[in-house]
Amino acid sequence: MTALVPAWLDHLTTDRAMAPNTVATYARTLRTLPDAPTATREDVEAWWHSRAHLSPATRVNELAAVRAFYRWARVWEHRDDDPTLRITAPRVPKGLPRPISRADLRLLLDVLPDDLRRAVCLGAWAGLRVSEAAALEWADVDTEVRRIRVLGKGSKTRLVGLSPILLDALLPDTGRNVVTATALAYSAGQLQRRVNRAIQTAGVHATFHQLRHRYGTLALAGTSNLLAVSRAMGHASPATTAIYAATSDADLDVIADAVTR
Repeated sequence: MTALVPAWLDHLTTDRAMAPNTVATYARTLRTLPDAPTATREDVEAWWHSRAHLSPATRVNELAAVRAFYRWARVWEHRDDDPTLRITAPRVPKGLPRPISRADLRLLLDVLPDDLRRAVCLGAWAGLRVSEAAALEWADVDTEVRRIRVLGKGSKTRLVGLSPILLDALLPDTGRNVVTATALAYSAGQLQRRVNRAIQTAGVHATFHQLRHRYGTLALAGTSNLLAVSRAMGHASPATTAIYAATSDADLDVIADAVTR
């Protein structure tokens, strides 16, 4: 039974083609649950209560990982029960996106080293997730038709437009990793830590993900095309993209003007 967790992780990588970062996250979660393969319902519920100090979003993600493990164990007849059956996932409040401001973005582009500056540009001007920016190679950048081929969540590939300003910020073409300009690439975790630390050091209260919020907000405000923006951002559903409409709704400005006349 001790080999079950490695076998499951191998299944996620080989059969499900999950992204390495997702597999690593699932592995970390399973390490917090002692003896997961043989844990009883009471053991799993005790583990769940021990995670009560975490944010609702984190708890939802951890429960999803644990449930995925037990679902796999049942399918392959390693277990005949689901010890998470009585656990209810917490509701996660939907917050509004907080895009980084233009002034803060300009400040970062002025002070960051070249590798982190390129990563920031990919987040703000192409809407890439940090894992996508970290893995991007010049072979995936088509300068002729101005498209970036992005390998996103679930190993799904999408195309993102490449503006002249973004291309200029990324050049020169080294034929290697876009961010590092070498044959070596940062892991998603490494890049996220480096960028977020540099952002805070620059006196900007933001994270890499808020660059992506800026992209989604401005893209939807500029096009009003929910489906196109959803595809460009690699969202599984347009409903995820729709949250950016709350901060890019021009009608709010009309209402504000109307009530102050």
